[in-house]
Amino acid sequence: MPSRSSSPPLCVNGAIRYRRRDVLASAPWEVPMADVSAVLAANREAVSDLIAASDRCSACWTAPRAPGKWSPSQIVEHVARSIEESANMMAGAPTKFVTLPFFVRPLARTLLFKRVLRTGGFPKAKTNKAMNPASGPAMTSEARTRLEGALARFDRELRARAQSSDSVTSSAFGTVPLTDYARFIEIHTRHHTRQMPAVV
Repeated sequence: MPSRSSSPPLCVNGAIRYRRRDVLASAPWEVPMADVSAVLAANREAVSDLIAASDRCSACWTAPRAPGKWSPSQIVEHVARSIEESANMMAGAPTKFVTLPFFVRPLARTLLFKRVLRTGGFPKAKTNKAMNPASGPAMTSEARTRLEGALARFDRELRARAQSSDSVTSSAFGTVPLTDYARFIEIHTRHHTRQMPAVV
């Protein structure tokens, strides 16, 4: 039903007809579920690949890859946190992601977000303190539980948001298309999977 601020309806042959522009303005923008399912399937595949990589590096699970670098355990924890905080974002809850000033967000959206979507890769960059884990799952067997739990919540929150909106507001990038953000998270997961020692 159009809002009270919309134009008065028309009466045509005794029937009420709303102006098309008013109906469109009041209709919620939903994302086709086929699109949602596709981006979530890609995320599940990316997480499965990271779990498989985790299983192959038990011998060096808590050892940093190099001085100043994360261990495989820390990589898993970082990815899990990223997915969890993305779920919080979908739900409209506060997140631990970096918060950029509003006037900087369009620049970050162009230089990082859109670049990642275009190239399918991440540039070298440092994360903020909240997303920089001191440790992660103690054993490789715990990596699956940690990652699948985070992904299940992301799946649930993204599907719920897609019922009423085709976008999400990031504290770093501003408002971006919902499926583009899900694709961004998939690429992020794959980026870190390539950092696992057992992955060539």
